[in-house]
Amino acid sequence: MIEALRDIGYSLEAAVADIIDNSLTARAKTVHIRFGWHREQPWIALIDDGHGMTEKELVEAMRPGSRNPREQRSRDDLGRFGLGLKTASFSQCRCLTVVSRKAGATSARRWDLEEVNRSNDWILLTVSDRDLNALPAFNELPETGTYVLWQQLDRLDIGSYGDRAHTILNDRVQSIRNHVSLVFHRFMSPEPGSQRVKILINNNELEPFEPFNARNPATAHLPEERVRLENEEVLIQAYVLPHHTKVSPDEYEKYAGEDGYLRSQGFYVYRNRRLIRHGTWFRLCRQEELTKLARVRIDISNSLDHLWTIDVRKSRASPPEAVRNRMRQVVEQIRGSAKRPYTHRGKAIQMRNTNPVWLRQSFNDRISYEINKEHPLIEDLRADLDEDTRRRFDAVLRMIGSAFPVPLMFTDMAAYPRKVEQALPDVELLADLARMMLNANPGADKAELKSLLLGIEPFASWPHVLESIVNEVSRDK
Repeated sequence: MIEALRDIGYSLEAAVADIIDNSLTARAKTVHIRFGWHREQPWIALIDDGHGMTEKELVEAMRPGSRNPREQRSRDDLGRFGLGLKTASFSQCRCLTVVSRKAGATSARRWDLEEVNRSNDWILLTVSDRDLNALPAFNELPETGTYVLWQQLDRLDIGSYGDRAHTILNDRVQSIRNHVSLVFHRFMSPEPGSQRVKILINNNELEPFEPFNARNPATAHLPEERVRLENEEVLIQAYVLPHHTKVSPDEYEKYAGEDGYLRSQGFYVYRNRRLIRHGTWFRLCRQEELTKLARVRIDISNSLDHLWTIDVRKSRASPPEAVRNRMRQVVEQIRGSAKRPYTHRGKAIQMRNTNPVWLRQSFNDRISYEINKEHPLIEDLRADLDEDTRRRFDAVLRMIGSAFPVPLMFTDMAAYPRKVEQALPDVELLADLARMMLNANPGADKAELKSLLLGIEPFASWPHVLESIVNEVSRDK
């Protein structure tokens, strides 16, 4: 049983979050996460200023499966099966010590899995005052609150890294920082009527990461949806984040998050304001480049756990059919809104009736790009060629079109959208092309030439340099 408890599938980040759940349920205002080393062995401690536990309450909390998941809970209770403290801790360490203070009394208990294996019995150990005072960071436990210590962190598997072990642990700490800042952002930056919670890692306060960029005026807020389910309301609020041209590079990069925009799109399910699952469309649609700015917040209460099949780690959830139907409608609505920032520019160009260099072709549900052979400059050049040369010229154009680097451009646009831009053509090249157009239209005056050039690429994309080019070409006429 003991090893089965250890292999329930927690990541280090999820395990730390599960302990924080207990602190928030105990109405803690401050949670300290401490990492350190003792005799070249890492340890992790979580210390809160919640209401604490009596000795009887502590012993009950240390007992595996101490709560029935069907039991009526407080609306603020972030627990699920009564297993979180034990399973989260055992998933990472072999020695769990919990000390709690309440009403002036200090109570301490310890699970040592080596002792459990040796005695073949679940013996909950007491901790002497002398041992308490030797515990790392124990002096930070306030007069009321709880201290959770993980030692013998065998699942970290950093001992084999030798001199790099400290660096590896620091990397894991950064990953926990990012995870906690997202999962508990609504506690660190609370809604009206809720108390603010400070979470610190080694005395450095975390900044909440709100994934919707809701305060930016360029973020689109779709109408809130409400679904009634067993006398409870499920709230659905969709957002479409700003296109990269609407925000600064730093802001755009920030809201990409650890996983980037493509993998961060989708539903964000909150249970009592605590994020339990995100970055998924629940198979209602695929994660696509054109919808990567869409994120949908869903709020549920803990009384609906059985309908959403919340697991013990509180990192998995599946929507019930009644909610899923409404979610499907929301998905269709937001897909149109999410695509708008990307397609708007294309529509504007079509309205100008510009003669492009490249044509977008759609045939049998396949999209390709080819060079526009009817572009005035290309037509003029082809007219001067004999039949054989024209045939070879057309073959070269087809080769260039078929070699258009679609996968590479798609990758660059997804990863570096602000860096992908059309380079400004050489001014001399533009002037030579303008002379070609003038030779093909010898009767055109300056105004007519400018109007003609504004209707074709590449001149249409660079109107700010067109005036000087027209003046130069007209002087040469």
